[in-house]
Amino acid sequence: MSELNKIIEDCQNNKRRAQQQLYNMFAPKMLGVCMRYCKSRSEAEDCLQEGFIKVFSKIHLFGFKGSFEGWIRRIIVNTVIEFYRKKQPEILVDEFPIITEYEEEVFVPVVSQQELLAMIQELPPKYRLVFNMYAIEGFSHQEIAEEMNISIGTSKSNLSRARQWLKQKIEEKVKGKKQGVC
Repeated sequence: MSELNKIIEDCQNNKRRAQQQLYNMFAPKMLGVCMRYCKSRSEAEDCLQEGFIKVFSKIHLFGFKGSFEGWIRRIIVNTVIEFYRKKQPEILVDEFPIITEYEEEVFVPVVSQQELLAMIQELPPKYRLVFNMYAIEGFSHQEIAEEMNISIGTSKSNLSRARQWLKQKIEEKVKGKKQGVC
């Protein structure tokens, strides 16, 4: 039996030491997930803590099939979505007509990973959630629509607007670097 499986089993038996080990093992990476969705570190830490409470209360449901990290990640992402539903339900989505096509754009890396993360954190919440769920977590528009209780067209529209917003910020950053402003 692997060390992780033993820790999971001990967590399923409510052993506090195993819970601490599991938290120490996954919290840094899951905080990174929360940081992509949340506006501030403080919000991200709140979501992380709430997420781990759910992990420990539902760990008995983990059946040792598939990736445990993926299982935790899904709980953390759902916790962040819930956080925004409770906190700011009116700003989660914009309703737009269904978009049938949008142009896929490819960006050449011109900003650092940290600069891009900071830009993602500046996205309005309705765009940040959809962008992260689609581009980073790999959710389909159907899954996003179901999770956020919106239409598929709204999901596509919010993703498109998030990409446009990020493209504009990147272009501003590149222009600033060329002018020596940054």
